[in-house]
Amino acid sequence: MDAASLLLGLLVGALLATAVTLGIVALRGRSTAAPDALEPVHESLDHLHRLLAGIERDRATAHGELREQVGTIGQTSALLRQETAALVTALRTPHVRGRWGELQLRRVVEVAGLLEHCDFVEQPSGTTADGARVRPDLVVTLADGRQVIVDAKVPFTGYIDAVQATDQAVRAQRVADHARQLRTHVDALAARHYPTAFGSAAPFTVLFVPSDGFLTTALEAEPGLLEHGFARDVIVATPSTLLALLRTVAYSWRQERLAQDAAAVLEVGRTVHTRLSTLSGHLTRLGSALGSALTRYNETVGSYENSVLVATRRFDDLGVAAAPVPTPAPVEGAVRVLRSVPDGEPAPRPAELPLPGSRTAGPGTGYDSTGYDSSGYGAGIDGTAG
Repeated sequence: MDAASLLLGLLVGALLATAVTLGIVALRGRSTAAPDALEPVHESLDHLHRLLAGIERDRATAHGELREQVGTIGQTSALLRQETAALVTALRTPHVRGRWGELQLRRVVEVAGLLEHCDFVEQPSGTTADGARVRPDLVVTLADGRQVIVDAKVPFTGYIDAVQATDQAVRAQRVADHARQLRTHVDALAARHYPTAFGSAAPFTVLFVPSDGFLTTALEAEPGLLEHGFARDVIVATPSTLLALLRTVAYSWRQERLAQDAAAVLEVGRTVHTRLSTLSGHLTRLGSALGSALTRYNETVGSYENSVLVATRRFDDLGVAAAPVPTPAPVEGAVRVLRSVPDGEPAPRPAELPLPGSRTAGPGTGYDSTGYDSSGYGAGIDGTAG
C-alpha cells in the first residue's frame, strides 16, 4: 500500500468518526425532546386502540347473534324438511290425495260465489246407462237447469317423484310417467260415462287438477294431452280455468235471478193496474150515483115547495101553527169528474175543481164560487161544511 492510499484511508476514517460522533450527539438531543413531541402520537394510538377494541367487541357480539340465527334457521329448515317429507308421504296415499283435491275444489267453488245445494251439490249419487253406480265430486247446476259433472280424483304420484329427482334424465322419465298416469285417468274417467247418470247433464266431464303445476309438467312430456281429453269429452281444468268457468256460471245465475225478479215485478204491476182500473170504475159509478141523488133531491124540494108548502102557508096565515114550517133549501153543485193528469202537467188547484155538494155563492152563505168557505173547507153533500 502506498502513502497516498494510506492517507486517503485515514482521512475517510476521520470523517466517519466525526459523522458517528455527530449522530450520537443528535440522537441524545432528540431523546431528551421526544416525550413532549410524541405525546399527540401516543394519544392517537390510544384512541385507535380503543376503537379497535370496541369494533372487536361488536364483531364478537354480531358473530354470536349470527351464529344463533344460523342455528335457528337450521332447526327451522330441518323441521320444514320433516314436514315436507310427511306431506309427501301423505300425498302418496290415495285417499289423502283425493281429499286434498276435494278441498281444493271446494275452495275454488266458494271463491266463485256459488251457493251449496242451490248452485252445486257435492258427491251426489247416480246410475249410468250401464247400471253402474257413480258418485262424482261435484255437480254444478246451470241457470237453464243443465248440470256439469266435476271429478277431482287425479293421480300425481309421478309429479312428486319428478320434483324429488336430482338427475335430469330421471326427472324426464318421471315426468313422462306422470303424463302417462294423467292420460290413463282421462281414459278411465271417460269410460265411467258420468253424464248418463244425470239426465240433464252436459255431454262432458270436467277433470279438476288441483294445481296448475301438475298439468304444466304433464304437458311438457305430452303436449297433446288436452286434445286427447277433448276427444273423449273430458275437459282437464286447473284451479284458474275452473274458476273462470264457475264465475261464468255464477254470473248466469245472477242474470237469471234478475230476470225472475223483473218478471215478478211486472206481474205485480199488472195486478195493481187491474185493481186500479176496477177502483176507477167504482169511483165513476159512485160519482154518477151522487149526481143522480143530488138531482132527485132538488126535484123533490121543488115538488114539496110547489104542492105542499102552498097549503101549509094557509095554516100559517090562519095562525094554527106556533111557528111557520121551514123551507128546505135546494143543494146546488157538481160531482168532480175522475180524470188523470198527464205527465209533466201540474195538478189542478182545488179552486179549479167542483166539489160534491158545493153551494152556490150568495150573500150570507159564507161560500165563494169555488165551493170553499173562508176557512178553506168545502161544503158537504148535504150542504154542511165538510
